[in-house]
Amino acid sequence: MKGWVATTLVVALIAVGSYVFYVSTLPPALPEGLIYGNGHVEGTEVRVAAEVTGRVVASNLVEGQPIAKGELLVELDARDQAAELASVEAETRALEFERERVREQLATSSDLLATAQRDLERHRVLRKTGVVTEQRLDQIATTEREASGQVRTLKVQLEELGARIQQSRHREELLRIKVEKAKILAPLDATILSKGIEVGELAEPGRNIAVLVDMDDLELKVYLPEAVLGMIKLGDPARIRVSAFPERYFEGRVKRVDQRAQFTPRDINMPEERVRMVFGVVLALANHDGHLKPGMPADAWIRWQPEMEWPTELVVPR
Repeated sequence: MKGWVATTLVVALIAVGSYVFYVSTLPPALPEGLIYGNGHVEGTEVRVAAEVTGRVVASNLVEGQPIAKGELLVELDARDQAAELASVEAETRALEFERERVREQLATSSDLLATAQRDLERHRVLRKTGVVTEQRLDQIATTEREASGQVRTLKVQLEELGARIQQSRHREELLRIKVEKAKILAPLDATILSKGIEVGELAEPGRNIAVLVDMDDLELKVYLPEAVLGMIKLGDPARIRVSAFPERYFEGRVKRVDQRAQFTPRDINMPEERVRMVFGVVLALANHDGHLKPGMPADAWIRWQPEMEWPTELVVPR
């Protein structure tokens, strides 16, 4: 009987000791004034695509490499377009020279017409007095009609040349745009996340050239239950920790809160497993040194009580 009691006592002591050890190893509860969440670092991705057809002759695409706005990403072979542009520019110049020649002819013909009109008017007056014969008046009238017809013809030619020049300049502009678009430039200061083409490959309109991400504009989306949503305000400070830098906290702030609830995403570990409907809360991250990368899993603590001091160490609540 005594042995059975002793055995029971030993088992009870082991159970109590195990429980005490388990409780002692659990992380402490979250301090009042903080809200915990976790998610993955995200960035706004910009997909750069080709707008013209051409074979890649030069590329500065290096994944993970920062690139400044306006720097060359990829250059396409645009020799055909450049040659066609030079031909059209020469055609435009020839048309402009022709227009200038017609303008000079029109000026001369206009002077002749003015002279013919004055002569006709003068001879009409003289015909009434009998000084000029009817035959002579008809000759003067014929000269005036011919001069007038020449002026009208030159004016039509001038309008036609103007239209052709405008059309040629339009072709120039389209070809110039194609030549310019053969040099695909970075639309913003960013980091090359992935490249979609190699030197020698043929790019076509719509083909993905590269995916860029602004490393200074990263976000972390955490999912929180509705019960704590009323505590959070836009602009509330947050601290973020990633596995790659376990001893460092990155600063953040509440950027926006989803207007609608959703089911807990599968890749998010919620402290309370019973929670099924959650709201997404987006945190803007400070990443001036570029250590944070899209896709990194991260823990986040949001301080909703402004008077509270940040703890020395932040732990994931049990």
